Amino acid sequence: MKSLSQLVESVPASVTATMMQKGRELAAAGKDVVNLAGGEPDFNTPQHIVDAAFEAIQAGDTHYPPSFGTPELLAAIVSKLKRENNVDHITPSQVLVTPGGKWALYIALAATLNPGDEVMILDPSWVSYAPMVELNRATPVRVPLRGEDGFTVSEQLLRRYVSPSTKLLMVNSPNNPTGRVLTRAEIDAIVAVAQEHDLYVLTDEIYEHILFDDATHHSLAAEPGMAERTLIVNGFSKAYAMTGWRLGWLAAPAPIAKLARTYQTQSITSAASFTMAAGAAALNGPQDVVHRMTAAYAERRRFLLDALEEIPGLECPPVEGAFYIFPRFTATKKSSLEIAGILLEEGLIATTPGIAFGQAGEGHVRFSFATHMRDLERTVERLAKIVPNL
Repeated sequence: MKSLSQLVESVPASVTATMMQKGRELAAAGKDVVNLAGGEPDFNTPQHIVDAAFEAIQAGDTHYPPSFGTPELLAAIVSKLKRENNVDHITPSQVLVTPGGKWALYIALAATLNPGDEVMILDPSWVSYAPMVELNRATPVRVPLRGEDGFTVSEQLLRRYVSPSTKLLMVNSPNNPTGRVLTRAEIDAIVAVAQEHDLYVLTDEIYEHILFDDATHHSLAAEPGMAERTLIVNGFSKAYAMTGWRLGWLAAPAPIAKLARTYQTQSITSAASFTMAAGAAALNGPQDVVHRMTAAYAERRRFLLDALEEIPGLECPPVEGAFYIFPRFTATKKSSLEIAGILLEEGLIATTPGIAFGQAGEGHVRFSFATHMRDLERTVERLAKIVPNL
């Protein structure tokens, strides 16, 4: 038999998906597993969004939709960007609706990169960023952020990793896995380096509504001089508890949006028709549902941070947004992969090892708190028994 794709063979499977699946398999075998490996809200999709999808189906909206998104949803995204993000330069022709935010990220890279291009990735970073860059035959360049410095981005650090081949910088705020939200100074640093070196910036804003205390989300596309170089990826999975709907979107400078639209017509064609009706209902409808879910996440976050502070051997950085904690295990020489294995085998807690997010995440383990409080209470009880013996 002839050999298969060496490119795809070189890309590892998602560690998050693998750990989630291991947790599911143990649960199916009757084990009392707490699965905190994935970013899966435990809330059901709000009813008015579900109703919009059913109404669309009953009205016969089960045929091929426009590949780029229905006019209603494109208009809703444009209005949302103006209303919530102060991004007023985007037109419907610069938006592409996709089956999930993950595909929006992939297609943004596909429309931007050429072989030999370098992409700067702020580490720790979501597990799929680097593999997506590699699958588009470009080179990921990991910019390590130090946990000791609060995973802070600085102009000096960014300049250290820029090269003549650098084309794009990937940014995620609120951040998965660290929970960091970019400060004004960090935004200024990114803008300065991007403009000086003529870089595109791909900003993943999927967690923008999940903020705590006084944290504020600022879209980089709204910064002076950034409109023509910023690609925005967002979606409905996290804020609206719509993970299973697989609905996201890309808003980009016109030349990139044009190429991304072409790519979509020759690949997956479109997102599902009735999910677009649901997406428009989510953006145009009442937002109190988002606030209620975020309030619940805030309560869980406070519980975990307070509880983990009482367990020797754990050090938890502040969590300003998203729904993850990323504690560092300080009293063991075991790797994060080994720690995650022990937590699963001995504590029946499914997590994601920090090394999955890049070398800068080593020593840490990610826990999702987008789950019921009773699961988090069981997690803390088990950690209190396991951590001292690591």
